[in-house]
Amino acid sequence: MKILAALFIDDISMFENHDGLTRLNLSGVQFTIAVSEPFPLTLAPHLVVLIHSDETSNGSGVLEVTYHSEENQIARNVQPLQIEPGLFAYRLIRAELELANPGIVTAHCRLNQDEPITVPLTIKAGE
Repeated sequence: MKILAALFIDDISMFENHDGLTRLNLSGVQFTIAVSEPFPLTLAPHLVVLIHSDETSNGSGVLEVTYHSEENQIARNVQPLQIEPGLFAYRLIRAELELANPGIVTAHCRLNQDEPITVPLTIKAGE
């Protein structure tokens, strides 16, 4: 199994088209968020992780996502995975992040004990 992509998003929807093929629509892909509330605050962004289970996989694994701010871990989510070999899946992760200041939050996403992929999200104070 491997992670194909991980993104912060506003919304995700899944549908089957007229050919019977499943489609995912991702909307509001975010790399920066401007917040209007004063700091400190709690932010709960949505992170979608797209995963492929190749034909040689047994389809089982563990997805771990840790969130970091200024090198400190501020949240963690761990969930078991069961994905049929040869297929794709997605997981939507929503963590409550306690933030004292604007800055960059990074989500470290990994399967089992593999090297994580890192997804940055810049948090700015709004006007």
